[in-house]
Amino acid sequence: MPLLEVRHLVKEFSRRRGLFGATTMMRAVDDVSFTIAKGETFGLVGESGSGKTTTGRCILRLVEPTSGDVIFDGRHVLELRRGDMRRARRHMQIVFQDPYSSLNPRMRVGDIVEEPLVIHRLGSKKERRARVAQLFELVGLDPDHLRRYPSEFSGGQRPRLGLARALALNPSFIIADEPVSALDVSVQAQVVNLLMDLQQRLQLTYLFIAHDLRLVEHICTRVAVMYRGRIVEMGETAKLFAAPQHPYTRALLSAIPVPDPDARRQRLVLDPGSFDRDAPLREIAAGHLAAV
Repeated sequence: MPLLEVRHLVKEFSRRRGLFGATTMMRAVDDVSFTIAKGETFGLVGESGSGKTTTGRCILRLVEPTSGDVIFDGRHVLELRRGDMRRARRHMQIVFQDPYSSLNPRMRVGDIVEEPLVIHRLGSKKERRARVAQLFELVGLDPDHLRRYPSEFSGGQRPRLGLARALALNPSFIIADEPVSALDVSVQAQVVNLLMDLQQRLQLTYLFIAHDLRLVEHICTRVAVMYRGRIVEMGETAKLFAAPQHPYTRALLSAIPVPDPDARRQRLVLDPGSFDRDAPLREIAAGHLAAV
């Protein structure tokens, strides 16, 4: 049984054209389904606006889905009441995309990481402080810096703070929403290596949301490609990268930079009229699905 199962997830937002215009509905997530096995790193990729982040937030009910089903460890998440949902979130956490906006600049970092423990009323003050110091060491930060403010940490250290906060409650599942997109390449590698190391040490399961396909190829066992709210291709990472079937996937892969500056690389331009956007996913090969 998979740890997480997402079934026919839909999220609609209302929008108004102009001050007195008619209100219309926009589907940010359109009939999305996938499963994630325990211990797996599942990648969700696509351009900005494709619905990746909204999908992740719907899974945790940070945004309420319009319809669909999310089953985590056998429990129907969307049917949980507020108290039950709060308890469920101890096992499901998120590392947000922007470490600058997700860390309260007026709070000391020790208090930021301790906050989930306070909210869930876990341990005494002394036990919580010991746990925070342990978390700092776990993510490669100095426990002597607990009383500093987020502004006193470098851009490469702030994602570690977000990760420490996410790990405070000993979750089994973490949504990593573009956790390294704002970092230099060298710092990206350090954070990604940390994520992979923690996965092995703590038996974590990841939903890794990204637009950087090089990272996805490196760390994800399976990947789903999203285009305008829908999954258009899904399968094992190596097989999907070797033989992409959907025109959008091919266009994305053609945009990956190559190390050799003299190598010829033909960038494919996507023609939305060349495929049926509403085509259902069908199995192309074992475990490889595409909407073609």
